[in-house]
Amino acid sequence: MGQKYSHLSHTERKLIFNWFHYQDKTIREIARLLERSHSTISRELKRNIYNYYVPTYYPNPAQDMYKARMSKRAKREKLKTTETRLYVMDKLREGWSPQTISGRLKLTSEAPYVCHESIYQFIYKSFPIMITCLPRKHKKRRKRYPVRRYNKKSAAKTSILERPEYINDRSELGHWESDSVVSKHKKSALNVIVERATRLVHISKLGAKTALVTSNALIKRLSLHPPEFVQSITYDNGSENTRHIKTNEKLMCESYFCQPYHSWEKGAVEQVNSLIRRYLPKGTDFSTVTDKQIKEIEHKLNSKPRRCLGYKTPFEIYNEKVGALPC
Repeated sequence: MGQKYSHLSHTERKLIFNWFHYQDKTIREIARLLERSHSTISRELKRNIYNYYVPTYYPNPAQDMYKARMSKRAKREKLKTTETRLYVMDKLREGWSPQTISGRLKLTSEAPYVCHESIYQFIYKSFPIMITCLPRKHKKRRKRYPVRRYNKKSAAKTSILERPEYINDRSELGHWESDSVVSKHKKSALNVIVERATRLVHISKLGAKTALVTSNALIKRLSLHPPEFVQSITYDNGSENTRHIKTNEKLMCESYFCQPYHSWEKGAVEQVNSLIRRYLPKGTDFSTVTDKQIKEIEHKLNSKPRRCLGYKTPFEIYNEKVGALPC
């Protein structure tokens, strides 16, 4: 009792045959001798009847039938429900990850539920053409990189190492991360800001990746929010962020900076940048991209369910916690 279930072995099938046919033991007696459930023995005897002269149970044919069932089970098609398969394919094309699709199905029951692992197996084993729709498009699934160690360095800027824990654990609203996405030939850029708790995204097209233009874009977008929703901004050490003090004065917020060459410390905005690159791949000339297109991308990101938000969208979380989103 309390042990993990295991399938019947060939040896056990021989014992069942001997005890049942030659010793006239009951199903419950056989179950006690094998320390199995009596229902397991009953199913075994019923499902593996072999028509050899007289239809009856034989251990060797029973073992062969068991192996055949296991072989078919291992090859069964993932996402066998047509409704689920169509839903998954549609959402993959929209840029949703398998985790997002699975979580949203669990939340809304728009189609029969399927776990994200089954979606990955379906893609990699049965439909590899859809690998291009996955967030990273890896031919093989990779392990996460280990966390790196680093030393605190003194600087005029406030280091991210001094950022309070309530910001790190996202327990308070109003703490943003900022980054730049560069255009072809580095002639223009996008400023991307993400609120750490709600994952709300703002994308601003910049005529040039300069400190003045970046600061003005930040002030323009963040000043539309209530003051309590703009408490701090975390940057990397790019030259476009050198006017952070002026930005702080206008928005009445704090600023923090990643350690040099540690831009991954602001992971929320880095992750959003990778999502933006699905719509604007590297090599895209942003001068050919309209403000309307940028706004559409921003709306898609804010309307996309997130696993970290319990498969709600940034818009939904913002409305719950802050109110109507400013235009």
